[in-house]
Amino acid sequence: MKIKLENIGPLKQAEFELGDLTIICGRNNTGKTYATYALFGFLHVWKKILTVSIEDTIVKTLLDNGVVKINLAGYLDQAEIILQTGCKQYTQSLSKIFSTSEERFKTTQFQIILDEKPSLIFEFEGKIQSENAKIFSLSKSKNSMELVVSLLAGMEKNIFPSQIIKEIISDAVIEIIFSELFSNPFISSAERTGAAIFSNELNFSRNNLLKEMHSFDKNVDPRELFLKRYQDYALPVEQNVDFIRNLKKVAKKNSFITEKHPEILDDFADIIGGNYSLTNNDELHFKPKGGRVKLTMDESSSAVRSLLDIGFYLRHVAKVGDLLMVDEPELNLHPENQRRITRLFSRLINIGIKVFVTTHSDYIVKELNTLIMLNHDLPYLKRIASDAGYNENELISANQIKVYIAEKKLIKLDGKSRKSHCQTLTSAHIDPELGIEAHSFDTTINTMNRIQEAVVWGGD
Repeated sequence: MKIKLENIGPLKQAEFELGDLTIICGRNNTGKTYATYALFGFLHVWKKILTVSIEDTIVKTLLDNGVVKINLAGYLDQAEIILQTGCKQYTQSLSKIFSTSEERFKTTQFQIILDEKPSLIFEFEGKIQSENAKIFSLSKSKNSMELVVSLLAGMEKNIFPSQIIKEIISDAVIEIIFSELFSNPFISSAERTGAAIFSNELNFSRNNLLKEMHSFDKNVDPRELFLKRYQDYALPVEQNVDFIRNLKKVAKKNSFITEKHPEILDDFADIIGGNYSLTNNDELHFKPKGGRVKLTMDESSSAVRSLLDIGFYLRHVAKVGDLLMVDEPELNLHPENQRRITRLFSRLINIGIKVFVTTHSDYIVKELNTLIMLNHDLPYLKRIASDAGYNENELISANQIKVYIAEKKLIKLDGKSRKSHCQTLTSAHIDPELGIEAHSFDTTINTMNRIQEAVVWGGD
């Protein structure tokens, strides 16, 4: 599966694929965040924009007989067309994803290109219910091409509008066909530090606004007015704000990492130097290791604040198959902790969570190279890994990673006969033995080394 972009931000034309770990690096203002936000937005809304047409005869059979069996083969054959139509609709909504004017995206194209038909080998089970009763059941057996929709006993058939039934069945068909392709995304934007600092203020403002609106006009929807406060922010930033604002609710659940891989949480605690805690009064604190004092977010280090949402995600939200997207994970981190967060990402990959990052950090890329180079069954490499404190669960293979450089390159645009210099994403070579060739960093490092050598040796 490829994601293809045209005329979005600085990017004139670009395409990329997702690996278990996907990295986009490059200079500032080269399109990294545009590509990230566009992908996140699609993964966030695809269930709402992809649809299929459900025939009237299917609804009639369901209402007459209480059950209908739907052959999914025809819908599967249309998967590419369904996706193209949905991508066009999504492209038209990009101004809302980025919270900016439609004018900026009038020539933009966002496409998902399938390499092959989706596989329908997994089973599906769904139920539609009201407050007091279950209404529909929808099921598909493993390796089956048949969706069975049942109207549950005791329900009045004439109370269901035909269009509602079609939408329910359409949603199920879309989920069956595409859910294995599109991971559930969680994004940590570069603005996450600010959201952590002002979490209390967000709750305070919300409560005051709700009280004020309640007393002012009973016909006003306070929730709608409150949400309008975020309309000037891109969707990923909104998601960060909402996540931090709802930490009390988030903290009521445990992720599979908490239950099955607590050692990963221990590693994360070592990176930030302590643990987060949340009181019943929504007071967020950080307790440094070995200390008794609990610090507020204002009192905590910038590293503690910048990793807050990732910490709560890992402990309370993470699921197998997720896509964790982190914009500049190196923010506020010492080089040693940049190495350690890279190793933590690798461990997440190896337990089934995909990771997508944009970065300016050569430390992250070099640490990945080390993890790739050590991942070979050779005695001396095992000795080096052991001596340096590497865990086998941190090692990764070159074929698990996709790396792209956001840069100007001589490319041939679609519909053009000649190549031209345009902003694009260039796939970086990843050697199974030596790792990633990220010339975006290498050029700068080589320049610095050359200047310093000239200073030391007198320029001769």
